[in-house]
Amino acid sequence: MTDQAQDKLWGGRFTEATDAFVEAFTASVTFDKKMAEQDINGSIAHATMLAAVGVLTDAEKQQIINGLEQIRSEIRAGTFEWSIKLEDVHMNIEARLTDRIGITGKKLHTGRSRNDQVATDIRLYMRDAIDAILKEITRLQTGLVHLAEREADTIMPGFTHLQTAQPVTFGHHMLAWNEMLFRDYERLVDCRKRVNRMPLGSAALAGTTYPIDRTITAKLLGFEGICENSLDGVSDRDFAIEFAAASALIMTHLSRYSEELVLWASAQFNFVDLPDRFCTGSSIMPQKKNPDVPELVRGKTGRVNGHLISLLTLMKSQCLAYNKDNQEDKEPLFDTVETVLNCLRAYADMVPALQVKKDNMREAAKRGFSTATDLADYLVKKGVAFRDSHEIVGKAVGYGVAQKKDLADMTLAELQQFSSIITDDVFAVLTLEGSVNARNHLGGTAPAQVKAAVVRAKAKLAERT
Repeated sequence: MTDQAQDKLWGGRFTEATDAFVEAFTASVTFDKKMAEQDINGSIAHATMLAAVGVLTDAEKQQIINGLEQIRSEIRAGTFEWSIKLEDVHMNIEARLTDRIGITGKKLHTGRSRNDQVATDIRLYMRDAIDAILKEITRLQTGLVHLAEREADTIMPGFTHLQTAQPVTFGHHMLAWNEMLFRDYERLVDCRKRVNRMPLGSAALAGTTYPIDRTITAKLLGFEGICENSLDGVSDRDFAIEFAAASALIMTHLSRYSEELVLWASAQFNFVDLPDRFCTGSSIMPQKKNPDVPELVRGKTGRVNGHLISLLTLMKSQCLAYNKDNQEDKEPLFDTVETVLNCLRAYADMVPALQVKKDNMREAAKRGFSTATDLADYLVKKGVAFRDSHEIVGKAVGYGVAQKKDLADMTLAELQQFSSIITDDVFAVLTLEGSVNARNHLGGTAPAQVKAAVVRAKAKLAERT
């Protein structure tokens, strides 16, 4: 046996050293060291459990815990030396522990495998990541709700097919974004339940012959449940895929917000002004103020969607139990976490500082015959069948296009060309305020409903604290 083969903690049955390229190709420490804190926490819990069942003495347990805490301090201080030769975060920490405390360090791995160790680390990492993302969602929602409250009476055009449809309030629009985030939050909370199940104790794939007590370890690590099948425990990555799917939806929502902000900040819409600190300029055109944050968030949605497909594809042909393929789960997962957190943080910081150009929104709402549906409803209430009323208003709109007049700007005589039923009271429903105030029901755009929805949203957010 060569010295290099002996250097490996698993090198007992090998007679030659790992090829240098293969060593670098198969190593994961460059990225999985991100889970060092979780790995140390899992090892401390495992050692505590081994002592509780009599596999380790209390003195050995304490020696291991002290050594791991010292290693944690080295990692946090940036003085820990990571080695590709030791492949991954687990072997690096274990090797360093043995260097520090001697043979007792070699006893830590009793009753476990890297297979259940890494599965546990990922779940601990994911649990922390979900908690951090949930906080950022709450922060963004808080900003949206306060913005909606501030702009509950601000009228803007509502769109379908990006064509003017009906007047809405800006506050109502912000609460639509908020509803998407409520669903995102619920999905992550539900996903966390399946993340928070402990695979440790599954060992390599079949469990262990040592008298372990998995309930002790689960309690120490804060797991709500235990993976009940060892084969599934080491090979399951459903929780990671589910998280990636929830993240893809979060990013899809942020991308939709981004698209609207990019449009609204343009000279053609001129509905909002983004704070300078969230924009950049042009190297050649001095007048430019580019909405880089929304554009970049919109672009980053593609990478998160790609990570979801990567994880699905990674798992689609794997037989039970653990396979080296699963090493490829970490980079897309880590990048998804970082991307979602950063994008949410950017929006949580930016949204409360949006400057809303109320006059421009109002002028835009006057264009495009946004109260045409209100005129149709008015005729129906006067006894006209809806299809007939639809035709009458369509002709009135056609006239308005030709005359370059909005419905609200026509005289009574002009409107009566299309129906003699129309009387002076029609002008109350053709105003923008009349249109939005008429939709005064749960879920409607009326300012009174927006303010009531804000109260409900604040109460739901308060339940999280």
